[in-house]
Amino acid sequence: MPSETLNILFIADIVGRPGLKAVEHVYPRIRDEESIDITIANGENAAAGKGLLPADADFLFDMGIDVITSGNHIWNKQKLFEYFESRPALLRPANYPASCPGRGFCLVEAGGVTIGILNLQGRSFLQPIDCPFLCADAAIDTLRNAGAGIIVTDFHAEATAEKIALGYYLDGRASAVIGTHTHVQTADERILPNGTAFITDAGMTGPMDSVIGMDREVAIKRFLTQMPQYYKVAANDVVFSGVVISIDPITGKANSIRRVSLPL
Repeated sequence: MPSETLNILFIADIVGRPGLKAVEHVYPRIRDEESIDITIANGENAAAGKGLLPADADFLFDMGIDVITSGNHIWNKQKLFEYFESRPALLRPANYPASCPGRGFCLVEAGGVTIGILNLQGRSFLQPIDCPFLCADAAIDTLRNAGAGIIVTDFHAEATAEKIALGYYLDGRASAVIGTHTHVQTADERILPNGTAFITDAGMTGPMDSVIGMDREVAIKRFLTQMPQYYKVAANDVVFSGVVISIDPITGKANSIRRVSLPL
C-alpha cells in the first residue's frame, strides 16, 4: 500500500563546486529532517558553472539524488553524451530533437508509487526547439500509460510568463511544475486550482554573493563592455535552495509546497 504522503525534494540549479559542496553538507540533513522519499536536482551548471561532467553526476547519484534534470547548458560538456546511455535517471529537456543524446523523462519508485519525472525547456529567449506544451502532452500520456501516478516536471525556462502558463496548462495533470534556469528563487509557491504544486523558479544552490552564480566583477565587466568574458564561479555566501513538496500518493495531487534556502 502507498504511504499516506510522499515527500519530494527538488534541489535548485547546482552551480559549480560551491553548489556541489552545499549538496554534500546540507542535503543529508534536510533529507532526514523532511522525511524525503524522492530527490530531484537540476545539475546542468555543476561543472564550473556551465554543463555537467560524468564525475559530477556520479557524485550526485552517490549522494542519493534519484534524478538529475537539466536545461540548455547540458550540451556544454561532450564527455556527458555517452554517459547518458548508462544513466536513465539523467535527463535532458524532452523537447529537444529525438536525435539528441539522452532522454527527457523517466520513472522512479518510492513508497509503493511510480513517479514520472519530466524535463522540459522553454522557448522564450532560448533555443527554438519543439513546443514544451505539446511535448508535455505526449510525455504525460506516455508516463501515465507506464503506470505513473505522480508526475513532477522541471520546466527550465527564461520567461516567467511561459513558466506560469505551463503550470496552469498542466494543472491537474502534473503533481508539480517547478521552474528552473534563472537562479533567483521566486516567492510565488502555491497549489494551483486543480492540485498542482507550482513555483516560477526554485532558485540556485550555489554562491549568493554573485550575479546568478557568476563572479560579480566578471559579470559587471560583461555588461559594461558587451564582450564575452571568462565564466568564473563565485565562492561566497553559499546556500542550498529548492522546494519540498508533499503529494497525496492516491490522488496524485499536491498537499503543500514550501521553499527551502539554507546556508552552507
